[in-house]
Formats: sequence, C-alpha cells, structure tokens
Amino acid sequence: MVDAATRIDWVDYPETDDMGEHELQRFISELLRELLVTWLLVRMRVAHVGANQFFYWVLGDIRVCRAPDVYVVDGVAQNVPPVATWKTWEGHRPAFALEVVSAKWKKDYEEAPADYDAMGAKELVIFDPWATARSRKRVRWQVFRQVRGRGLRRVEVSSGDRVYSKELGAWLRRVEDDGQVRLRVGIGDRGNELLPTNQEIAAHARTERAILAAQADAERGARQAAEENARAAEENARAAEENAKAAEENARAAEAAREAAEAEVARLRRELEALRR
Repeated sequence: MVDAATRIDWVDYPETDDMGEHELQRFISELLRELLVTWLLVRMRVAHVGANQFFYWVLGDIRVCRAPDVYVVDGVAQNVPPVATWKTWEGHRPAFALEVVSAKWKKDYEEAPADYDAMGAKELVIFDPWATARSRKRVRWQVFRQVRGRGLRRVEVSSGDRVYSKELGAWLRRVEDDGQVRLRVGIGDRGNELLPTNQEIAAHARTERAILAAQADAERGARQAAEENARAAEENARAAEENAKAAEENARAAEAAREAAEAEVARLRRELEALRR
C-alpha cells in the first residue's frame, strides 16, 4: 500500500531527473533516436521514439520509475505534443528500450532488467560503450526479450560490433565516428548497410544537386557550342557560296575580256591587211 506521503497529483509532478548523464550517453542517444525515427517511418510503423522521459509503472508511487536512454512506444504517432512522462497503466509500455551503461555500471547491469520487466517492456538492449575485449565483468551487448511465462530474459550476450533487435527489425551496430563511439542502425541480412543519418541524407542531396547542376551546365555549354558551331558553319557556307559566285563572275569577266581582246586583235589584223593592199 502506498502511504499518503508518496501519493501525488500526476498533473503537478515535477519533471526532474535525479542524476546527470555522461556526455557520451547523450551523443549516442541523440543519434540513435534520430535514426530510429527515420527507420520506423520507412517501415510505416506508427510509433513514438523518445529519449530520457520517465516511465512509471506503480500508480501513485513516484519513486518507482526509469528513464530509458532511447525507447519506442507503439501506437503513438511521432508528431504528438511533447511527452513529459509515460504511465504504463495508460497502456504505454516500451516495445524497445536502450540503456547506455553509465559510470554506475553495476546498477545498470543489475537493476535495469528487473525494472524493464516490471514495466512490461518487450525488448531491452543494454549497451556498454566502455566494455573492451579484455573486460572480465563488463560486456558490450546484452539483449533481453519477453519469454512466455518467464518474463524478460536475457537471450544474447555479445562483445561483437552488432546485435539484432527483433522489435526494431534491424541491427544495432557499434561504430566509431572520428574516434567517438556511436550506435547506428544496420539494415539488410547482417546489417552491413548503415541507415543514413539526416546529415548524410542532406549531404548526399547536396552532392546530387551539385552533380545535376554540373551536368546541366555541361549540357547547356554543349548546346551553346553546338549552336555556335552551326552558326559558324552556316556563315562559312554562305561565305563559300559568295566566294563561288564571285569566282564565277570573275571567270565570266575574264572570258569577256579575252573575247574582247581577241576581237580587237582580229580588227587590228583586218586593218593591217587593208593597209597592205
């Protein structure tokens, strides 16, 4: 039973967190959230992707809560008004949740599975960005899923670079971006193809536009050059025709001059012959 001291008016609940997070957690969460929004839109799945909002699963007890680093709630559109908190008794349970291990790694390892089991999460992925191949007590990936009659159970432990999320229908891949650890969405049979980020899509679009603009400029230049060559050829043809006409006129003038000269020679000969007589 919850005593009066812990009962609150949920409308007036103060939206505060009880501890900060490592900057790496935030960067990982922000990028993955953006990618999951894109991925679920591509799959035409009505779902809400969020990060760091509290989930409550005990009505009236504000102490029992948890804020996933990234989560997916089915049946709620992405463009709903900003969400402050989620209450599982209203039907809002995570279909998928990601916990990026913090400095208090034992707490994340030991308490997170039980909390997500209690709130009815379908799938939980715990990612430890600081786990290495030499780690003895820490592991890079842990995947938990609901098992009928047994609740949320760990189904995979891996130190590889990726794990498959059944709820997302995609792979989660650890990558390094300029030496910084990030999580990306991998698609295809083994997740070898990375879903592009909004920044990559924008950069690709800019590149495509630049290529199309360059092609258009080249085609425009080729058309202009072809038109200029055609005009030059036409002008050359007209000049050649005029030259031919001039040559023909010159030839006729020369023929006329020759004939006139011959006629004059003949006349002079006749006159000379007459004088000789």
